[in-house]
Amino acid sequence: MLSQAIFGRFRLRRGDKMAVKIEFDPKKKELFVSEPESVSSLVNGHYGHMKKGTIYLFPEEALYLMDIRNAKCYDPAFNEYKFNQVASHFQSKKQMARYFTYKDWRDRGLIARQVSEICEKYGRSNVKKYPSGRLQLDRYALQGRFYPDDLWTIIDDEAVGKELYERYWFGQFGSYKAEQRGKLSKLDIYETLFLIRHANLHIENATEEQVIKAAKRQHKYFLNLYDVYEDWRLNGFVLKTGFKFGTHFRLYMPGASPVRQGDEWIHSKHVIHCFPRQSKLLISEWARAIRVAHSVKKTFVLAIPGEKKAKKKKKEQQELFTSLDFLLYHRAQGGIENPKTGKPKYLMFSLSEEEYIGGEELADAIEQCKRIGLELLLAICDRETSVTYYLVKRIEVPGSKYEYYEIEWVQP
Repeated sequence: MLSQAIFGRFRLRRGDKMAVKIEFDPKKKELFVSEPESVSSLVNGHYGHMKKGTIYLFPEEALYLMDIRNAKCYDPAFNEYKFNQVASHFQSKKQMARYFTYKDWRDRGLIARQVSEICEKYGRSNVKKYPSGRLQLDRYALQGRFYPDDLWTIIDDEAVGKELYERYWFGQFGSYKAEQRGKLSKLDIYETLFLIRHANLHIENATEEQVIKAAKRQHKYFLNLYDVYEDWRLNGFVLKTGFKFGTHFRLYMPGASPVRQGDEWIHSKHVIHCFPRQSKLLISEWARAIRVAHSVKKTFVLAIPGEKKAKKKKKEQQELFTSLDFLLYHRAQGGIENPKTGKPKYLMFSLSEEEYIGGEELADAIEQCKRIGLELLLAICDRETSVTYYLVKRIEVPGSKYEYYEIEWVQP
């Protein structure tokens, strides 16, 4: 540690304020501040942790102080270290995404700490319950022809097709929003398989296995998406294509009908996007679907189907928090929550516009937050280093075998 007498030669001012002086031990990879004036300033700002009058900083804190507060960093030989030189000693995955998301949170006047400071179960996350009911289907003598290249099934029995549509909202009878124009009922691939399994639908030119094979040729994760479709449908919800909104399905609550109520159509208020555990998706594409849903005032629901990878308990403990980046404090009754007087509210998952995220990776981050009792905040840093935030909230569908999540674009 630099002595106060020697280190005093390096006093620097920024306006009328003394610049923070950071001491760096490259061998131990320790960043700390020991000068009393600087220590006092950092304590008030809730930086680092105190040990015998010295504040020890984690890398993002030191880099932030150098970037924003004109802090200077020296090693024991009085060599000055610039931002990149310090950062190079702490290289990690998505290092700059971590830094710029930390910086943005701090620039908002909010406190971010290391996840290693988690010491209890906070119980601050909420579960939103959705209504549900069980689907009760009559047993019809349904028959249709499957068109494998289009993944549609056509039922040309007008009476049966119309009843199936109006009572249960399966398929599209006639034309979209103009049922009187035509007498065919068109089932999409999810409706086709569902009715084969649950309503005695007979396909005259294909078996169930052939229908699934055709679907998997065009959609690698078809069965994962179908599992989600079936789960919601059996619980009384109606799912139709979400193509216009950049998602897999749009969702209607139990009791919804395709028949116009007076002069009004029933509009969906939710969309569902499936992110299978074994798949990967470019962050920018994934975020775009959320923003589209937000722009049309629809709630974005995320489903993560697929089996969880089996992990040994010891390995699971070792991996705890590895995908999470910061413990976040927010606002409370007009003030700012902080480590001394309040509790954290979120855990931050820092991401870059240019990276791919895996379904398993996101599911693990959500599971960690669930165990700790905090909500997950996705912080996505774009190419201009602007940060966009998405809040992940767990939802419960009574009777469902899966968990689902609302994802909302937020301004902290």
